[in-house]
Amino acid sequence: MSEATIRGMDHIGITVPDIKQATTFLCAALGAELLYESVSPGQEIDQDAQQHTLRLAPGTQVKAVRMLKLHNGPGIELFEMQGPDQDRPPRASDYGLQHFAVYTDNIEQATQRFEEAGGKMFTEPKPLTFPTEYGDGNQFCYGSTPWGGIIEFISRPTPMPYEKETASRRWKP
Repeated sequence: MSEATIRGMDHIGITVPDIKQATTFLCAALGAELLYESVSPGQEIDQDAQQHTLRLAPGTQVKAVRMLKLHNGPGIELFEMQGPDQDRPPRASDYGLQHFAVYTDNIEQATQRFEEAGGKMFTEPKPLTFPTEYGDGNQFCYGSTPWGGIIEFISRPTPMPYEKETASRRWKP
């Protein structure tokens, strides 16, 4: 038996309150493209199987599922679900996955597009703050989607100090 090798990230899954609104937002804000609908709104599916597979809260109903893609990087699988005790997305201080980051060559233009699509930026782009990431033009900032999810924008045009210590590199298009 051969050793399992992880080759990269395929997609991230995001549960949203309105799949149509989220699709429109992500296409406008990030240039995402709708690839396909796994579950169309109103389509009958085996809810018990979804309950078991995803470990959903009892009584949760999967209403729609779509797969989007970004120009580079993993896909974004959107889920619209309705269930008891649904919470807002986690804050950065909560346990678990709390944001995803998108790489951009022009962080000012990307954040402006994000805001024009209905997102809200937490701050203006600013220099990366950790000494291992310093570099001329290396910047980041965070923003919130209309449903409260957090997206980071990052640009790293300059080599980082950590690169002097290892041959391994962060992903970059």
